[in-house]
Amino acid sequence: MSKIDRNDFFRYKNLFKNERMPLAFVDLEKFDSNVRYVSSTQQDTGKTIRVGTKSIRCVELTQRVFLKGGPVYKGILGFTMEEAAFLASKGFDDIIVAYPTVHPADISLFVKLAKEKKRVSLVIDAVEHLQILSAAGEKAGVMLSACMEVDMAYHPLKSSLHLGIRRSPIRTIAQALDLARASLKLKGVKIDSLMGYEGHIAGLKDAVPGKWLMNALLFLLKRVSMKELTLRRDGIVQALQKEGLKLNVINGGGSGSLIHSGKDPELTEVTAGSAFYCSGLFHHFRDVEFMPSAFFAVQVVRKPTPGMVTCLGGGYVASGAIGLDRLPLPVLPAGLKLLPLEGAGEVQTPLVIPSDCPPLNLGDPVFFQHAKAGELCERFDELYLVEGERIVKKVKTYRGEGKSFL
Repeated sequence: MSKIDRNDFFRYKNLFKNERMPLAFVDLEKFDSNVRYVSSTQQDTGKTIRVGTKSIRCVELTQRVFLKGGPVYKGILGFTMEEAAFLASKGFDDIIVAYPTVHPADISLFVKLAKEKKRVSLVIDAVEHLQILSAAGEKAGVMLSACMEVDMAYHPLKSSLHLGIRRSPIRTIAQALDLARASLKLKGVKIDSLMGYEGHIAGLKDAVPGKWLMNALLFLLKRVSMKELTLRRDGIVQALQKEGLKLNVINGGGSGSLIHSGKDPELTEVTAGSAFYCSGLFHHFRDVEFMPSAFFAVQVVRKPTPGMVTCLGGGYVASGAIGLDRLPLPVLPAGLKLLPLEGAGEVQTPLVIPSDCPPLNLGDPVFFQHAKAGELCERFDELYLVEGERIVKKVKTYRGEGKSFL
């Protein structure tokens, strides 16, 4: 269960009293604590941790994870080939691009990175993906690395019910072997890694206050699903290795499933990204506990009625299935509530004030968390970095560096 200190309101309010709002910031003490905590989850597993940059979207903070986390952090899980090229230009290496692409511009970037001896691998899940990479690699005289993704969704009682993310069509040993055998007949491309991401476990909250029955059901579902997918994923890995495929990386897990995935003997690494910011969707997990570290602030500009204030802006809604959990979460002062008929708006966000709320005057800040981690950075050019009672510096987000990859 992740918690926010109510007293942080006064500290943050004082820190930003002379700064223009809206603004976004990261509390470095909490960020670094998350880096250490994620590392501790793999202390006895022998696994390394790949950093999911989609959930950070700031070069300097990605560098900080490796600096503060030490050698257990190894490699990057990126989200586009263009991002991979950008990060490679910043000195990063060992990058898996987690989503397939067939666009000629992306394939050209991939070839360029391969010629520069950068270790980059692109996720694939179809023969067509391999054929396109093979043609490009053979023409350029380079070997392109591919990462086979395997579907980890749960089908209860082997039914058609699909509980999980719609990603790869590769689900069985037979399907994985067919794809592997096809790759062995092609030049210019090789499958040298595998990803089996259990998104329905890594991103599913099971310790939400006041929802004990739902929590219990989800906890049970996650346990049963994890057992099934581990056996299936390990069976696929073993079959591919027996077929002669050399897998340098076997990747799984996410921030919400670090404990479970760390126990899988076949995985060589796990991935963490959202853990470092601990955004709104990552507050209530039974097995892991992160510290919320990334926030944004908007100013109070109206008092439309007693017991309510209205802030300027704040409508930073997250991607995914439409629902209340995609709205930004007002966190400080504690107890503020969005109005159900207005929510968080593009130009104004009204809030109901709790009875024990400290006084909020015009111009005062209200602090929110974005529902999803990295998407906050698509709204801001820079992040303030704070430590204790001081603003340490400001750093650029991807957007601040003129980059928008999706």
